[in-house]
Amino acid sequence: MAEIIDGKKISNQIQDEILLEVSDIKKNGGKIPHLAAILVGNDGASETYVAAKVKACEKIGFNSSLIRLPENTSEQELLNKVNELNNDKDVDGYIVQLPLPKNINEQNIIEAIAPEKDVDGFHPQNVGRMALNLPTYIPATPFGIIQLLERYNIETSGKHCVVVGRSNIVGSPMSILMARNSKIGNCTVTLTHSKTPNLKEHTLKADILIVALGKPEFVTADMVKNGVVVIDVGITRVKSEQTKSGFKLLGDVKYDEVFAKASFITPVPGGVGPMTIASLLINTLKASKKEVYK
Repeated sequence: MAEIIDGKKISNQIQDEILLEVSDIKKNGGKIPHLAAILVGNDGASETYVAAKVKACEKIGFNSSLIRLPENTSEQELLNKVNELNNDKDVDGYIVQLPLPKNINEQNIIEAIAPEKDVDGFHPQNVGRMALNLPTYIPATPFGIIQLLERYNIETSGKHCVVVGRSNIVGSPMSILMARNSKIGNCTVTLTHSKTPNLKEHTLKADILIVALGKPEFVTADMVKNGVVVIDVGITRVKSEQTKSGFKLLGDVKYDEVFAKASFITPVPGGVGPMTIASLLINTLKASKKEVYK
């Protein structure tokens, strides 16, 4: 039977640790870290996520700014705002909340962000530094997963890690991080995706299974071996007659089934999700202290 990896608890621990550090910075008259976010349009999930970031900043003593732009904002107008933040000396790090409206090329925006302020870790320069195991900002969700594995003392060295999903936000960076020569790493990594034939053959070999596919309850008990460590990144809202709200959140893993075979497992919600904000706050603190870009 699995031990539940409690992302909410670890996220709160990290935020408490940052709060103490920010308190020391204040006492010593140092610069308070400042995180900004640009939100274009009214996407519901984005609104919720950004509101949680603002709340977390308040809790730990960061300064925060939320820049709202209308749905019909042009790409050039957004680029102008990005350039403004690049040159704002008070802002240590910022994010442009994705997804963006269809008239805006997301990659153009990501590449316009100053790498030293790219606390989401999406700029090609930061992705390259991550691949070379150089100091950088690791994307928030992968960084959160690394934190969970480390704080639960899960051994990764010499293990076989199977990653399901190859997105630039989770799957691809996870495959790089789990293979690198570091405390959480040194795995033999198999990166699988929607075009992988006989996926079950690969997942059955996993000592550590990281699933970021976006398909609810895709991984079932017959796809994993006993003792596997399961990190479920997926979160999909589905209709439910059993809840007051009329919907529930499901991960990519059929939790009740796989729970019986796993040694560790992340729940949905309450697993990986809360760690993304904690990771973003760590990256912003690094940015304010000039730990990555001197």
